[in-house]
Amino acid sequence: MDIRDRVLIVEDDKSIRNFFRTVLEANNYDVIMASTGAEAYSMVTSQCPDVVLLDLGLPDMDGMKILKSVREWSAMPIIVVSARGHERDKVEALDAGADDYITKPFGTSELLARIRTAIRHARTAYLSPEGMQTGLFRSGGLTIDYDKHRVYIDGRDAGLTQNEYKLVSLLGKYAGKVLTYDYIIKEIWGPNMKNDNRILRVNMANIRRKIEKNPAKPEYIFTEVGVGYRIADPD
Repeated sequence: MDIRDRVLIVEDDKSIRNFFRTVLEANNYDVIMASTGAEAYSMVTSQCPDVVLLDLGLPDMDGMKILKSVREWSAMPIIVVSARGHERDKVEALDAGADDYITKPFGTSELLARIRTAIRHARTAYLSPEGMQTGLFRSGGLTIDYDKHRVYIDGRDAGLTQNEYKLVSLLGKYAGKVLTYDYIIKEIWGPNMKNDNRILRVNMANIRRKIEKNPAKPEYIFTEVGVGYRIADPD
């Protein structure tokens, strides 16, 4: 199965939005789009993108508000894409937590390179030497390949997104142990994540649809009600 990183395009100009989508889909990205700040924030929390392309000039709010709000709880890569070219605008966005800042107009090759770099940095930060796991984890038909960063179910690639893989691999690292909601959230989304389990529940629901024969009766990842999640013991 083809694994594609998910990009959220936050842009109110329809022609620019569609241009971005065409370029990104042609380069094997899964694309979702928002035209307002409110819509963008809803998609960030429900769709769990791997990287966000954020325009600052939105019709209902300044994009900086979105950037600052997301940074209160998540370290997901955010690239500001804006016509504002003043140095103070760039400095403000970067100080607020933007991973990169691209000034319109720009070339598609530059955009794609910035996206690849942002995703690579996010992945490298997660796979730091202290937390790196290698080898294989197997439990029944579930296999986590830590070297390839892939999860397989009955021999086929489960097609997990980057965040979904991080979650499953974290559980696999502590197989058989219950990891609390707060611990998982902090490990995956960073120490500034608010105590809101919604984004975790969304990810878990997506994972179960991909790896469980019956998501309502899981065989691999179990919920400890009111506490957290645990993965089945290895074979």
